[in-house]
Amino acid sequence: MAVPEKDRQQSGNEIADPDKEVGELVGQLTEPGELEPAERRRLLGRLAQALSAGAKRARETGAGRGRWLADVFLNIAPRIPIRDLHTLSEHHHGLTGEQLADDLVRTAQKATMTVGAIGGALAAAEFAAPPLLLSAPAQLVAETIVVAAIEVKLLAELHEVYGVRVQGSGTQRAFMFTSAWAKQRGIDPLAPTSVSLAFGAAAKTALRNRLLRTLGRHLTTLGPFLTGAVAGGALNRAATKRLAEAVRNDLRGKLPPPPRQDELPS
Repeated sequence: MAVPEKDRQQSGNEIADPDKEVGELVGQLTEPGELEPAERRRLLGRLAQALSAGAKRARETGAGRGRWLADVFLNIAPRIPIRDLHTLSEHHHGLTGEQLADDLVRTAQKATMTVGAIGGALAAAEFAAPPLLLSAPAQLVAETIVVAAIEVKLLAELHEVYGVRVQGSGTQRAFMFTSAWAKQRGIDPLAPTSVSLAFGAAAKTALRNRLLRTLGRHLTTLGPFLTGAVAGGALNRAATKRLAEAVRNDLRGKLPPPPRQDELPS
């Protein structure tokens, strides 16, 4: 039975519990395979509309801007589709090891660059003085969420490529990968406190700060005509590359070499 809107707003202390649609849209925008530009633009537009309602509720209740954004992302993180090593190799023409990692990074860079270009172009139509988070163009908030999801997915799948097995339930793993993204580092699977730290206050603060920095980067792309599109794409591509380099350096050489194609489980 559906819960009335009034009851949902009054239950617990969660200020921004995104609608199911938000998670579904982010899942579609981060699924393997390339989306047609028109379809990606349509999905980003729907996501922006869905996020606008949450931003409005957060503004009305006086929620902290960073907390709202972090709450939204933690709610959708378990829905980010993460592929195992066998599936990754199949989707990337049988590549393994460093070649597979290279291909994953190129694909993620292309995806975040495309999202940045679309978000920058849409925001250019609403060019104005740099706004605050809760009054920012909804397209840029949607762009921030999608770029973060693409990069969390990349980080998680690089762990698969390098043979770093992260144990736990789907939600635990999602939070651990999200926490690692906030720190721009790989996960040490031997650290006994990895799971507890991923759920702690410090991890949530780091996530909030990382999301705000990502949004701040996107706000700098506000500009007339297509300058925002060009800047948005370039900045996202560079940021994704930096993340990948940092994570790969953390993971590389810590465990035995990844298996060859003929050693992958069927």
